[in-house]
Amino acid sequence: MGFFLRVVVNVLAIILAASLVSGIRLDGVLPAIAAGLLLGLVNAVVRPVLLILTLPITLVTLGLFILVLNGLCLWLVASLVRGFHVDGFWAAILGALVVSIASWIVTILVSDSGKVILITRRH
Repeated sequence: MGFFLRVVVNVLAIILAASLVSGIRLDGVLPAIAAGLLLGLVNAVVRPVLLILTLPITLVTLGLFILVLNGLCLWLVASLVRGFHVDGFWAAILGALVVSIASWIVTILVSDSGKVILITRRH
């Protein structure tokens, strides 16, 4: 359930990034679904290896290099999915920022099992 939820979040975040970032385009819903699925796989398999390999530069930049890695992963997905276009490095970075923020918000609001976490206020 957790991976499926992350794919859905990726699809919606990619659609959002395409609407907000001028250098990112989608040719339809099917490329968005394919990009969301592939981004989920890249984040699960490729990204951890990249994080380990670039740990020294990530530490030196106080974690900001992770945004560059996320942009490169998004750019990789765009190069593999027909109908999903990222026009350059900065568009990939901005798109990765949008996808990361959307994913972060959903992670706060939804547990790994897929249950919505309601924040209640106690007096």
